[in-house]
Amino acid sequence: MYEAETRGVRVTVTPEYQADKSDPADNRWFWAYTVEITNLGTEVVRLRARHWRIVDARGQIQEVSGPGVVGEQPILQPGESFEYTSGCPLATSSGFMVGHYRMETGTGDWFDAEIPAFSLDLPQAARVLN
Repeated sequence: MYEAETRGVRVTVTPEYQADKSDPADNRWFWAYTVEITNLGTEVVRLRARHWRIVDARGQIQEVSGPGVVGEQPILQPGESFEYTSGCPLATSSGFMVGHYRMETGTGDWFDAEIPAFSLDLPQAARVLN
């Protein structure tokens, strides 16, 4: 699990490799990732937009932006959470994702809530620590 907090908004991400949706012979690896967004602050917030930066093992970058997440723009009262699962195909067997959610407060302020960088690695891949 990966976690970041910005202005009282905690974002946790749990990626999972999906072997049944992958086809390595066709250079296609697929990951599902579950995101939980929790409002730890004292103000109401609404998720208005998302921006993702997806990088594969060759350094190829894909930028993805759009309104809301999974067709929703959830409003979170203090203490509330919103969870969703989405997916990401890659042309390599590993990579990473990072980004932010564009949030609006109940008073009309805007800020970017950080989505922590998280790795997309095969379960059997050797972990290397630097």
